[in-house]
Parts: sequence; structure tokens; C-alpha cells
Amino acid sequence: MILRSIIMKYETTVTIINRLGLHARPAFRFAQLASEFDADVWLTKGKKMVDGKNILDVLTLACPHGSTLRVEADGPDADQAVLSLKALVESRFGELD
Repeated sequence: MILRSIIMKYETTVTIINRLGLHARPAFRFAQLASEFDADVWLTKGKKMVDGKNILDVLTLACPHGSTLRVEADGPDADQAVLSLKALVESRFGELD
């Protein structure tokens, strides 16, 4: 199952597939898209969890190609936030490798 609901909380796992990883431009796109939703968005790598709406927080995860992350959202738009962010990652953040 891709999404799991716990009350109004949704989460999924994504893998960074673009060659350069989650560098500044994709991190900005992730944070910008996350900010469009009425939900708290969290991004987790290993034991480190950061605010998915904060570009600097996202960058601190240091995610090269192949990194696995958990995307979580909680709030009224949580389901759409998770689906949209998953699609963004799967689209390689619009980068052509």
C-alpha cells in the first residue's frame, strides 16, 4: 500500500532517483510544493526528521541519488500533499538526467 492513514495523517516512502540527489533546486521545489498544502509536512531520512516546508531543513538531510525518505503529512490536505510530493520525487523534480 502506498498511503497509510492514521486519523488525518498520511505517509509514504520515496527514493531519490535523480542523478544529483536532493540538491538546492529540488529541495526548493519540494519545500515550495509542500507549502501549498494546509498540512504539516515532515521528511525523514534514517533517524532525522525535518520540516518539509523549510528548504534549509530539507537540505540538511544530505540525500544523494538512491536515498530513501519517508514523507509524512498531517492536516486537512495531508493526503493530497503526500501524493503530490511523491509524484514530484518520482518525476525527478522535473530534472533531465
